[in-house]
Amino acid sequence: MQATGRAVRPILIPTPALWADLAVLGIALVWGASYPIAKDALREAPVLVLIFYRFLVTAVVMAAVARRDLARAPVPDLARGALLGGILFLIFLAETAGVARTSATNTAVIISLCTVFTPLLDYGLAGCRPPALVLLGAALACAGVGLLAGGVSALSAGDLLVLVAAGLRAVMVVATKRLMAGRCLTAAALTATQAASVCLLALVLLLDPSDPAALVVRADGRFWAAVGFLSLFCTIAAFYVQNAALRRTSPTRVGFLMGTEPLFGFALAHILLAEPLSPLSVLGAGLTLTGTFVGLAAESRS
Repeated sequence: MQATGRAVRPILIPTPALWADLAVLGIALVWGASYPIAKDALREAPVLVLIFYRFLVTAVVMAAVARRDLARAPVPDLARGALLGGILFLIFLAETAGVARTSATNTAVIISLCTVFTPLLDYGLAGCRPPALVLLGAALACAGVGLLAGGVSALSAGDLLVLVAAGLRAVMVVATKRLMAGRCLTAAALTATQAASVCLLALVLLLDPSDPAALVVRADGRFWAAVGFLSLFCTIAAFYVQNAALRRTSPTRVGFLMGTEPLFGFALAHILLAEPLSPLSVLGAGLTLTGTFVGLAAESRS
């Protein structure tokens, strides 16, 4: 048989790490959409009520999906998942209360400061100094968020609550990687455990003997559609994917990929809620994107 002389081009097969990166990027898109949708839903119900119903749906669906995994999961693993659920509750309490008091645009961009906090926390706990380019990327992202928010002096009480949520997100990413390393709890079971913890904590705070109707929502189908979207896409799919991705990649890489979230949120807040755009905010978005990918490229080489 004669050789044709043509080089055989290798077939590029996506690696698990690449699929994890694409999945996390998808989370960023979905979460970017969550801010204008949550802000609209908060016109119909208080913060804790929205959190309760969002995570009630999540807990029920994920418990059904992961029922076998939950039945054979070790108690210490479930306890770790519940602890992460407590952190998750604090994140959503601060974030949802924040978006109720500020714009969806500000919420989307300020929350991205977790891309600054995550590598600093991750490397700091490891006793290492972050690479210079990681620090540069974080600085650029921070500057971009500052421009998008209108400067430090323009931060409102809602903005500060979202800033707290950003810090807690970084804690969540790093804690998930460290607490669940080597554990047999599946991503589905972990998501179910976290959701149940959030739902229970919200219910405890909502229970009031003097107001037995605290959980009653008098809203139209638009509110329940928002709950469905936030539960099925922004919570079930997103946290399941994030929990799975964190087992295939690093917390810092996840943090920087999630840094694209404010750009999606920025654009969708304008499209869905007609929140205004300005040249300064567009420049801030560009800086945020640049910083995100500078940090991502640096972490990939470290």
